[in-house]
Amino acid sequence: MTTNTTATAADFTSAIADTEGARTRLDFARSAPKVFRALIGFDAAARTGLDPALVELIQIRASHLNHCAYCLHMHTNDARKAGESEDRLHMVAVWREARHFFTPKEQAALALTEALTLVADAGVPDTVYAEAAARFEEEELAHVIALICTINTWNRVALSTGKVAGTDERNG
Repeated sequence: MTTNTTATAADFTSAIADTEGARTRLDFARSAPKVFRALIGFDAAARTGLDPALVELIQIRASHLNHCAYCLHMHTNDARKAGESEDRLHMVAVWREARHFFTPKEQAALALTEALTLVADAGVPDTVYAEAAARFEEEELAHVIALICTINTWNRVALSTGKVAGTDERNG
């Protein structure tokens, strides 16, 4: 009796899938503490002078676009704690169809968030930038751009290190 010992690609894929959940990814903060602290500093500097509600809307929208459940859960909870309404939280993903829930300034920030988060698709269109520039003072606009950059970085760190929604490590 002969046993076939030739493994197929499907066998490897199955084996990887079986161990995927059990595999522990690196602890970014522990593995790269200087980078982690620098990112925290960048994030803190970016939000300086910005309306906390706007900060959360930007972070929520970028997290939607990046499919980052960990950050989306964290920032929707932060927004609720800061007094954000459930109606507005539910409308962030479809803000263009629900503009009346958001101020013109928030709409400009959400459009800029989408453009910068999806920058590889079409760059940052002049119309989107011009609308944001019309709604924000220069320094405030620079902070909005920096905040969009930080949440995109946080999303990528969370996704690449396998962070699980509902396990906000800031609290423990």
